Amino acid sequence: MQSIAVIDYGMGNLRSVAKAAETVSEGCANVYVTDDPAVVRDADRVIFPGQGAMGDCMSALTTLGLGGVVKEVVGQKPFLGICVGFQALLDQSDEDGGTPGLGLVAGTVRRFPNGQIDAATGDRMKVPHMGWNEVRQTRAHPLWRGIPDRHRFYFVHSFYVDPDRAEVTSGATEYGVNFTSAACGPGWFATQFHPEKSAQAGLQLLRNFVDWDGVA
Repeated sequence: MQSIAVIDYGMGNLRSVAKAAETVSEGCANVYVTDDPAVVRDADRVIFPGQGAMGDCMSALTTLGLGGVVKEVVGQKPFLGICVGFQALLDQSDEDGGTPGLGLVAGTVRRFPNGQIDAATGDRMKVPHMGWNEVRQTRAHPLWRGIPDRHRFYFVHSFYVDPDRAEVTSGATEYGVNFTSAACGPGWFATQFHPEKSAQAGLQLLRNFVDWDGVA
């Protein structure tokens, strides 16, 4: 039976993510919520969830000795980053005047501008971006299997990923700016939205992850 490690660094909907992973694995995987680097290293698959501030995330990873393990496993086994677990993969964030990330994906995490106006309604757009929004699939990937293009997923974030290389983007979303809401590379996939909060489409994405061999 395969094992799935859900990285626990004290932030994120860990139990919700683990429960969703258990549901879609249908008894074919053991799911561990863990802050033990050895468990993460030995797992067949890794989920890196999170919400909140990227600076707090990076501090916790350093304290727990998990940052180096994340760098080890990305690209070595199927890896899924969620929300701040996606943002932390980048070089840096504009948060708090500049926060370094793990440097696994070239780019910067930027804050949504204040005072944006929704062109359709004329309303001021709130930050954080919170609620359901469309994801346009810009690149085919096994994790999109069974999910219609432009399906709606659940978001809650004030910062968004701005990768240096457009080709890593696999999903894009409009919220005042057109931003990368999903990205991928060899053996990894990451989402700004929360699949564990995104009803059947989110469960389908997690099911696809459990079945994925890591090849795009």
